Amino acid sequence: MSLAMNVPQFGIFAQGTIAHEFIEFDLRPDVEMGKATAALSQLRAPSVSAGGVNLVIGFGSELWKTVAPDQAPADLAPFAPIGRIGGHHAPATQHDFWLWVSGSSQDVVFEHARAAVKMLAEVANVASEQPCFVHRDSRDLTGFIDGTANPMTHEAPIAALVPEGRPGAGGSHVLVMRWVHNLDAFEALPVKEQEQVIGRSKPSSVEMTGDALPPDAHIARVQINDEAGEEIPIYRRSVPYGTVAEHGLYFVAFAADRTRFDRMLGRMFVTDADRVHDHLMDFSRPVTGSFYFAPSLTCLAELGERWGAALDPVSMAEEPAAKTSPST
Repeated sequence: MSLAMNVPQFGIFAQGTIAHEFIEFDLRPDVEMGKATAALSQLRAPSVSAGGVNLVIGFGSELWKTVAPDQAPADLAPFAPIGRIGGHHAPATQHDFWLWVSGSSQDVVFEHARAAVKMLAEVANVASEQPCFVHRDSRDLTGFIDGTANPMTHEAPIAALVPEGRPGAGGSHVLVMRWVHNLDAFEALPVKEQEQVIGRSKPSSVEMTGDALPPDAHIARVQINDEAGEEIPIYRRSVPYGTVAEHGLYFVAFAADRTRFDRMLGRMFVTDADRVHDHLMDFSRPVTGSFYFAPSLTCLAELGERWGAALDPVSMAEEPAAKTSPST
C-alpha cells in the first residue's frame, strides 16, 4: 500500500469478532463544535480502543459536513423514510454519531463501550444502544447464513471505501438498520418455502439462479447491477441481536458510495420500477434507519490534530480480536 493512500478504519474489515455493541449518539444542545470534535477524536485513546477490541466510528452527514467539509462526499445525506405507512416501510431515525465496538467477549466489549460513553458524556447523549452476537456459523436467526455474497477479503476495500482522489477517500458510507423478525411466522413455513423467501438453500447457502430464483426473493431484491449487468457489491457486517421477546438483525453495511444503498432499498421497498417488494419483509420489519460516514484513520488523525487532540496514527490501529468465529 502506498504511503500516500488514506488508511481506513481497520475495524470495518476485522474478522472473527463474536461480541458487538452498537451505540448512537446525539450531540448535546449548544455544544461547542471544537470541544465536541476533540472528544470524538479522543475515542481512539487506549482507554477505549486498546485491549483486543475493534472500533469503528461514523458521523451523521450534517455533523461530518460541519467538522470536515472538504472531506465530505457529494452524495452524503441523512437517512430518509422509505416505503409507505400502512405497508412496508422503514422509518428514519438518524442520529449524529455512531460507534461500533467488537471483540472476542461481551464483557470486554461492554467495558470499552462504557469507557467511550463516559468520554463523550460532556458533549453527547446516548440515543440508542444495541448489544449483538454471532449466531452459530454466522447465521441469521432465521437459520440462513448471513453475508454469503460478501466480497472476498482482498476485494472488500474496493466495495466499501471511497476511492483515492475523491473527497472522503479511504472512508466509507454506512447503512445501519435494526430489523425485528417474526420468527414464529417464518418458522411456520416449510423449509422449501423459507428458501424461496430468501433465495438460497438453508443448510449449505447455495444461491438460486435463473428461473429458480423468485423475483421477490430477498437475494433477488438486494442485488444491484451496473449497466453491463455486473453486480455492484456492498460489504455487509450484520449481526443478530435480541431477547426471546424481541429479536432480529442489526443490519450494517459499508459502501464506496451511498447510491448503492439507495438502489438496494428501492428494490426492497417497492419504489423500483418493477413494483415488487422483498418477500422477507413479510416476516421482518425495520424499526430504525440511519446513514453515517466512517472516515479514514488518516482523516481522523488530521482532524484530531486540527482541534488539538494529539493522535498517534500508529496507536490508533485497532488490535484485531482473536479469530474465534467466522465473521458475518
